[in-house]
Amino acid sequence: MKVLANDGVSQSGITALETAGYEVITTTVAQEQLQNYINKNNIDVLLVRSATTVRKDLIDNCPSLKIIGRGGVGMDNIDVEYARGKGLKVINTPAASSHSVAELVFGHFYGLARFLHNSNRDMPLEGDANFKGLKKAYAKGTELKGKTLGVLGFGRIGQATAKVALGAGMKVVAFDPFLDKADLQLDFFDGQKVNFEIETISKEEVLKQSDFLTLHVPAQKDYVIDEAEFNQMKDGVIIANAARGGVINEVALVKALESGKVARAALDVYEKEPKPEVQLLMNPALSLTPHTGAATNEAQDRIGVELAEQIIAILG
Repeated sequence: MKVLANDGVSQSGITALETAGYEVITTTVAQEQLQNYINKNNIDVLLVRSATTVRKDLIDNCPSLKIIGRGGVGMDNIDVEYARGKGLKVINTPAASSHSVAELVFGHFYGLARFLHNSNRDMPLEGDANFKGLKKAYAKGTELKGKTLGVLGFGRIGQATAKVALGAGMKVVAFDPFLDKADLQLDFFDGQKVNFEIETISKEEVLKQSDFLTLHVPAQKDYVIDEAEFNQMKDGVIIANAARGGVINEVALVKALESGKVARAALDVYEKEPKPEVQLLMNPALSLTPHTGAATNEAQDRIGVELAEQIIAILG
């Protein structure tokens, strides 16, 4: 059995598969050459992350494929139902990267709250010549403790982010059209556990109450946050999007930043990846990362092992 991990897979995943007798190929094959490569090498399992797409033509023209696996949560780069209709198994790892994304969101939030995204740029440039000026410019930070975090989308990643917020002393409000409430358990280093029940409320109420707002929703046809939603928010809200590009209207976001409705914002995903709009890249009110939400060593280890376990369970 041959597994092509076209966007890479962790060593822990490779080891688990090889121990079970699978051949793992980690060559990155260009999208336009993928069909030929799969057929020429008789690939049984195709593993992807976000770079490779698996559409109907690939599914139709690669009869050796038995499993398509996505290392991560969202599967919008795979024609999932079509593949399943053709008898292929489609798997992903929805829980493996949840905490990694949550920590990135809070890395952004803490940085934005204290202007670290700007200070880290300005200090090397003028820290010696304009120390007092920079001190004054960045003297109006804010604390997260005691503030309200709004979570739009309260699945695994939304709940993981809420747990970090609760640990930081924040109040959490959440909206999810498919969930009335969630039971969250915070586990501490000494074995203590604290349980919270969060009942979801309307999207409008979340927007009105939030001092900080984070999105954890799948890709969809319409914007989740557009001009109308910005207008419902508190003045000076801080926003993070580590979900999918296209769930926030980026033009409306820039306008909201210019007006002060949104104080600052963080983006890990963009409407135009891998070439985000220059207006975003150059905006000093934005803290930016290049789609690295799940990119921790721990998450990649979990993803690799989880994919391997599912493949072995399906194919034996």
